Amino acid sequence: MLREVTADRYVTPLREGGSLPGLVEAGAGGLWVAKFVGAAQGRKALVAEVVSGELARRLGFRVPELARLEVDPRVAVGEPDQQVQDLVKASGGTNLGMAYLSGALGFDPLAFPVDPALAGRVVWFDGLIGNVDRSWRNPNLLVHGGELWLIDHGASLIFHHNWPRAAASARRTFDASDHVLLSFGPDVAAADAELGPQVTEQLLGEVLALVPDVWLEDEPGFDGPDAVRAAYVAQLAERAAGPREWVAP
Repeated sequence: MLREVTADRYVTPLREGGSLPGLVEAGAGGLWVAKFVGAAQGRKALVAEVVSGELARRLGFRVPELARLEVDPRVAVGEPDQQVQDLVKASGGTNLGMAYLSGALGFDPLAFPVDPALAGRVVWFDGLIGNVDRSWRNPNLLVHGGELWLIDHGASLIFHHNWPRAAASARRTFDASDHVLLSFGPDVAAADAELGPQVTEQLLGEVLALVPDVWLEDEPGFDGPDAVRAAYVAQLAERAAGPREWVAP
């Protein structure tokens, strides 16, 4: 289960993303980037953040800690921006917190070289989760402590926006032509040999168990949260099963 923290103070909005995340203080838990369930992308973006982020962590990538962030709508009462006020008011309850990496820099491919092995692993992973939001325009990578960190996976797992047609997309080719790491000659074949066998149904089940029930309830066509979890596991297990012909950059 993800650690639970409670937002004590809304610090400032972060306007880099369209979902208007915010920086919040959570007592002894420090500073967290809050991803709000009331944002336009809704709860499925938070599900994608947890599933993709925690899967990445288990495959050896650096990902900031994710937590269940409990938000009282009154936490932003002093925020002058009405858009922020409305967003927080619509997001009472369980939201997503991402640990704030103080001093982290946005990834710049001209300033931070990435070796082909790591580039290949990132490209392969983005292919697995269908993440097209790692382009030169919006890398969603940070450099912290001299290492590369993966963030912001809310736009991945696009199949969950249309469950009736999800199975048909399980083997869809991943277009990496716009990927921010493509210039580093990613060794995708080596990444496939290393990472593919690790993505088992057991691993996927462990990751899906971390998703709060409240984000999976009342999904049309499913009997309850556990049935939705099983559908995610089946979809990703099918994509990870060999031969993985979708991996070519």
